[in-house]
Amino acid sequence: MIYFILSIIPWFLFTILKSKKAFHMLQQNSYNRGYRYLKWVNNNKRKLIVDPDYTVFIPLIIIGLLFTDMINLLMIIYFLAYILYFIIYYQHLMKEKAKKPLVVSARIIRLIITLSIIYVVPIILFGINYSNINNIYYYFGLSIATYLGYLIVWLANVINKPVEKMVYFYYLGKAKRKLKMMPNLRVIGITGSYGKTSSKNILADILNIKYNTLPSPQNFNTPYGLMITINNHLDKFDEILIAEMGAYKIGEVKELCDLVKPKYGILTKIGVAHLESFGSEENIQKGKFELIESLPQDGIGILNKDDDKQVSYKLKNRCKIIWIGIENKDVDVYATDIKSSDKGSTFNVIFTGDNKKYPFETKLLGNANVYNILAALALGLELGITIEELQRAVKFVKPVEHRLELKKYGSINLIDDAYNSNPIGSKMALDVLSLMPGKKIIVTPGMIELGAKQYELNKKYGEYIADVCDEVILVGEKQTQPIADGLKLKKYKPQNIHIINDVKTAFNLIEELKEKETYVLLENDLPDIFNE
Repeated sequence: MIYFILSIIPWFLFTILKSKKAFHMLQQNSYNRGYRYLKWVNNNKRKLIVDPDYTVFIPLIIIGLLFTDMINLLMIIYFLAYILYFIIYYQHLMKEKAKKPLVVSARIIRLIITLSIIYVVPIILFGINYSNINNIYYYFGLSIATYLGYLIVWLANVINKPVEKMVYFYYLGKAKRKLKMMPNLRVIGITGSYGKTSSKNILADILNIKYNTLPSPQNFNTPYGLMITINNHLDKFDEILIAEMGAYKIGEVKELCDLVKPKYGILTKIGVAHLESFGSEENIQKGKFELIESLPQDGIGILNKDDDKQVSYKLKNRCKIIWIGIENKDVDVYATDIKSSDKGSTFNVIFTGDNKKYPFETKLLGNANVYNILAALALGLELGITIEELQRAVKFVKPVEHRLELKKYGSINLIDDAYNSNPIGSKMALDVLSLMPGKKIIVTPGMIELGAKQYELNKKYGEYIADVCDEVILVGEKQTQPIADGLKLKKYKPQNIHIINDVKTAFNLIEELKEKETYVLLENDLPDIFNE
C-alpha cells in the first residue's frame, strides 16, 4: 500500500498542473456560459489530448503489462512516466506565460474543493479495498481520470451550479438593497457590440467635472461584475453609476437592467460581435435594444444615426431619444471638421437648435472615440453640464488602456488597440494608422466570434490592411489564414508578411523591421484560449 501511494505522487502533481490549466480556461470562457468552455475543449481536442499531454500513452503501457505479474516494475514505470509528464507539462506552461493569469476567486476555490472530492473519493475507496492484484486497475482508472481532466473540471462546475445559484442570489439581494437605499443615484447603462468600455470611461471622465461618478471597473459587465461594483465600490457619495452591460444572447442585457434600473442609456455601434452565441444579427439588434426598452418613460436614450441597425429598429419605448452622428447631420449632436494626428484629435460639434460650431480637442484617436465623446456630450448637457465645462472635460479625457492608446515602446510609436477587435473598430484603427507618418506595421491575430461571417470579414480585413500597412505580422497561422487570403487577393508582397505563434515574439521582429519613424498597430491581442 505504501509503495502504491508513493508511486502516484507524480500523478497527483501532474493532475494539479493540468487542473490549474483547465480552471484557467474555464474562467476565461466565463465558466461555460453559453457552452463556451465545452466548445473550446471541442475545438482544441488534439492540443489537449496529445500535445503536450502524453497521458494518452499511459493506458497503453498498462495494457502492455496487463498480462504480466511484474507489479513492482509497473509501479516504477508509472512513477517515472508521470515524473516525465510533469516536467514536460510544467515547462510547457512556463513557456505559455498567460496574458491574463488565473484569478483564484472564491468561485475557483469552491471548484477546487469539489474537484478534490471527485479525485480523492476513488483513491480512498482504492485504499479501503487495496490489493496488489488490483494495482493495474487502480493505475488505469487514475490515468483515465487525468486523461479526461478537462471534462472532469467541467463536471465539477456542473456539480457546483446549485451552490453558485445560492451565492448569486445572496449577492444579488445585497446589491438590490444597497441601490434601494440610494434613491437619488442616477444610473446610466451602456451597451453595444463594440466600444462599451471606451464609452464608459470617456463618459465617466466627462461627467466627473460636475458629479461624483462611479463607472463599473475594467470590463465588469456581467451580473456578477455589476454586483461586485455595487457591493464593493459604490458608496454614499456617488451621484452617478455607469453600468457597462455585456451580453452573449437575448435577455442578458434585460437581466442587467432589472438589477440596476438605468434611467439613461447609451448604445454604441451594433455589429456582428458574438454572432455565434446570439444566433443571428436580428437577435444581436434586439438584445442590445433591451437597454433602451428598459428605460422609464422619463428616461433618455442616446442612439447613433450613423448605425443602420439603430436607425432601422422599431423602438418599443416612448422615452426621449437623442441622436448623434458624424456622417448623418440630421441629428441632435454631430461632429464635423475631424482631424487626427499623432497628438490626438480635434473637431467641431454642433448641437441642435444652435448653429454655432463648438471646438473640441482630445488626446484620443479615431472616429470611434469621437462617437463616444458625442454620446457623453449629449448626456452631459441633459445632466446640466455647460458646453464650456464639456470642452474643458474633453480636453483632459484620459486615453483608454489598450483601445487606440498611443504610447512609446523604445523608439517605436505603438498604437495599442489590443483589447478587442471587430469589423468596424479594426477598420477605424487602420484609418488612424494611415494618418501617421513613417513606416506602418500591424500585428494582429484577426477577429473572432463572428460565426459564419468570420472568414469573410477577416478576408476583407486583410484587403484593408494591404492598402495601409508596409509590413504585416500575423499571430497564428491557422486563425489568420483568411487575412492572408485577403492580402494575397490584393497582391501584397509575400516577403512583407510575417507569421508568428505568440504576440510576445512580435517585438523582436519589429526591431528588425523598424525604420527611423515607425508606427505599429497592435490590433486584438486574443486571450489565452485562442493560443495556437
